[in-house]
Amino acid sequence: MHNLLDTHQHLIYRDQASYSWTKDIPPLAKDNFTLEDYNNLTNNLNVVGTLFMESGADDSDYQKEIRFMQTLSDNSENNMIGLIASIRPEADKEFDLWLDETIEMGVIGYRRILHVMPNELSQSETFRNNVRKIGNAGKTFDLCFLPSQLSVAKELAENCDNTTLILNHCGVPTIANNELDPWRQDLEDLSKIPNVICKLSGLMAYCAPGTSSYETIEPYVDHVLKCFGPNRMVWGSDWPVVNLGKGLPEWIAVTQKILDKLSPDEAEAIANGTAQKTYKIKL
Repeated sequence: MHNLLDTHQHLIYRDQASYSWTKDIPPLAKDNFTLEDYNNLTNNLNVVGTLFMESGADDSDYQKEIRFMQTLSDNSENNMIGLIASIRPEADKEFDLWLDETIEMGVIGYRRILHVMPNELSQSETFRNNVRKIGNAGKTFDLCFLPSQLSVAKELAENCDNTTLILNHCGVPTIANNELDPWRQDLEDLSKIPNVICKLSGLMAYCAPGTSSYETIEPYVDHVLKCFGPNRMVWGSDWPVVNLGKGLPEWIAVTQKILDKLSPDEAEAIANGTAQKTYKIKL
């Protein structure tokens, strides 16, 4: 069993923030998804540390969310060794104030969910300049794009070459429809940009209901490995969105199967090594 560093742990505490995006997704619509829930699910499954990933809190609450999560990460028993905060690179004043505050908090990286936003948002010079500020601060920026937007992601990466960018969920391939193209070529093109890392996460949620399995996602995983290689890949649970598949224990079991097919050094890189280098943290 390989020791996993989860770079994509969502937590939802509805008394702390609102998450409107969950309302039309029955498995996620109502419940809290707490640190205690996560720890119970991963007990004895070799998850040795987590990075909290901003969970898409409503615009009014995204700062409140990370301030609350800091109180959880401050407790070393929680094994949460870093926070990735939501940020708004399209808004200069709001961006600068929040960047300064979160750097003081010790946040290790940032994300702006872009798959629900117009492409023009990340194509503006304001947005790109602010992402470059994230790189200048020595922090990372996670990319959340749909497969149809991978050319937009490539533009952003080329224009922010001082910033380490982490492509979430392997670029969100449409696995339910068995679609490899044009995702396959677009991912390969993006992988040629050296400051882009790929996150092995999310894939089970993109399978048709009830079909998530190693065999279902294998062609997609193989292509990601071919394009990026283990030294440019990190692992994430995407919990609780992974519940759209068969849940987190299944994804961890599939992950271990993927890693078992690699050399020990390659498996270690994806499981935790690349993440420690990329996010500048230590287990």
